[in-house]
Amino acid sequence: MSTFQKSKQLVRAYFDALENSNLDELDAVFSQYIASDYQWRGVYPWREIHNSKEVIDTFWKPLRSSIKHMQRRQDIFIAGNNEFGNEQWVMSMGNFMGLFDEDFLGIKATRKIVNIRYAEFNCVVDDQITKTGLFIDIIGLMDQAGAYPLPPSTGVYYNYPGPRDHNGLLFEDAKEGEGEKTLNLVNEMITDLDNLNKSGSMTCAPEVLEKTWAKDMIWYGPAGIGATYTIPRYQEQHQLPFRSSLGDKRFCGHVCRFAEGNFACFFGWPNLSNTPLGGWLGLPGGNVNAEMQVVDIYYRDGDKLSENWILIDLPYWLKQQGLDVLSRTEEILNAKNK
Repeated sequence: MSTFQKSKQLVRAYFDALENSNLDELDAVFSQYIASDYQWRGVYPWREIHNSKEVIDTFWKPLRSSIKHMQRRQDIFIAGNNEFGNEQWVMSMGNFMGLFDEDFLGIKATRKIVNIRYAEFNCVVDDQITKTGLFIDIIGLMDQAGAYPLPPSTGVYYNYPGPRDHNGLLFEDAKEGEGEKTLNLVNEMITDLDNLNKSGSMTCAPEVLEKTWAKDMIWYGPAGIGATYTIPRYQEQHQLPFRSSLGDKRFCGHVCRFAEGNFACFFGWPNLSNTPLGGWLGLPGGNVNAEMQVVDIYYRDGDKLSENWILIDLPYWLKQQGLDVLSRTEEILNAKNK
């Protein structure tokens, strides 16, 4: 078997077992695939969980009970060696699709199809999954349910596609060396942005981006920010508002970063911290320096980054500043049920 095949096959079998099990069978699925010293990280309101039963009872059962007939629809599936440790990780990105038939996190059910964007990172050690980072776009679900909690976004949020070339499912391992090219390019881009932050600059010359990004780049941001296309529009609709409206920007590092073939990914816990000065997301500033947990997934086309899918735990970033969009939505839209 080639380098990542055992890990990929294990994670795919786990995904299939999850999807094909009923709620009463989830314990058995976890017993087969998940290590006893499991560490799970997820978006607010879950955050960090250190035992399988709590993950099942607080995340998977409520999600599966609310989103009926749920399918995992993958757009990107890759594996690699973590740049920060002797670990193999497998990353899956796509949508959880199903029928939104019961309320979830205080968001009222629609009885219609929903697509919940997700990115899931699984660390495989000794034929078991030992660590998971699972991000879902809750504000995107709120938007589909008619409960969008923020002012209008600078970009546009919709059901984002996978890679333009439809080549993101690397069930077979990619050629050796291609992942190294991709990771080197991503690391160059990270260094450029980190240097900007350290300089105190609140802006960014387009030439800095053009070193590593294609001019017709596509940036698929989380709901609340939205997607944007081409370097000029990316700067107008995300990067410059982000840089000019957030102070004290500090890069905190990543839990996991790796690449395979033309794809690379990472997540941090947290990735960065910043202080809102006013204007970003259409919200006022404050004096709270808040942490951001972020997922980035990249597609390299030739010698430039072409597409970038991002999830940010915006509800947690807002929660740290005193705005809990989940409890506020539940209190207002579900008031009659209290």
